[in-house]
Amino acid sequence: MSDNNGWQLTESDPGVFTDLLKALGTSFIVDDLYSLDPASLASLKPLHALIFLFKWIPTTESTGPGSSALAGDFDPEFSGFFAHQVVNNACATLAVMNALGNIPSLQCSEQLSDLINFTTGMDAQTRGLVVTSADWLREAHNSLSPPSAVSLDGLGLPKSTEDAYHFVVYLPVMGALYELDGLKPNPVRHGPYDEKDEDGWLKKARDVIEARIGTYPLGALEFSLLALRDDPLPSLQEQLKSIEGTGGSAEFTELAQRISNENSKRERWAFENSLRKHNHLGLVHGLVLALAKAGKLDAAKESAKAKMKERREKAAAKGEEMDED
Repeated sequence: MSDNNGWQLTESDPGVFTDLLKALGTSFIVDDLYSLDPASLASLKPLHALIFLFKWIPTTESTGPGSSALAGDFDPEFSGFFAHQVVNNACATLAVMNALGNIPSLQCSEQLSDLINFTTGMDAQTRGLVVTSADWLREAHNSLSPPSAVSLDGLGLPKSTEDAYHFVVYLPVMGALYELDGLKPNPVRHGPYDEKDEDGWLKKARDVIEARIGTYPLGALEFSLLALRDDPLPSLQEQLKSIEGTGGSAEFTELAQRISNENSKRERWAFENSLRKHNHLGLVHGLVLALAKAGKLDAAKESAKAKMKERREKAAAKGEEMDED
């Protein structure tokens, strides 16, 4: 895999993914999923895919046809959309692309439609190169990443080792549950599901993801799960409009509350995304300058050093490693 080629790190945040989906011209949103129980999944229907973030650890899985991968099998004959990750930091958008490219009757922007159609028939490696070479897609991906105002490259500073995290997607394709991981040679087929059961693929996905989570130490928080779903707001607004005039009914009150919750969530996402886009270097410079003019900068530095020393000592006592910087 090559360097980032201008692709920046992306947060595992529903507001970030939803903005990306809107930039791609879709009507989908992404919500956090804190539980895989049927009630939690039912509240987010219709669901199209699950995006799973986890701490990536190199494995020695075989890459041959039929090789096992977490109770699934590599499917080299997969006829859907699948792209390899060929540059660093692109896995979030690649997971989204691998999901969208397999959703039937996808409504999206002309740019995205043209990109998906152009890559039809390509192998996964070539498709990954084409996808990550799309300047407009990279710009959409980077638009919600914090500005890189300060670069430490070329200073010869020791580089610390950071944990690597990776996004993959689980979704139903052609009557089976598939795991699409851009770092694997082929899609992983986790077997068929009952298509007559509207929860069929979700039941199988729950089993697969829970088995994967079970490989982590008890209590580990090194993963998160996001649900790619239809935007519920238009439907809720239509339902509310259809019963307008029954303001005192329980149904009207419930719908109005759900719409209010959705709008509040979007306002929060918009505020958080505005903070992500903002360059805070000027604010930091202003605060440091104010402390220096007030004669409090040295005291603040010493206090910060003492707190960092305390944090390192606590981490060491727990057997945890912590960067010196």
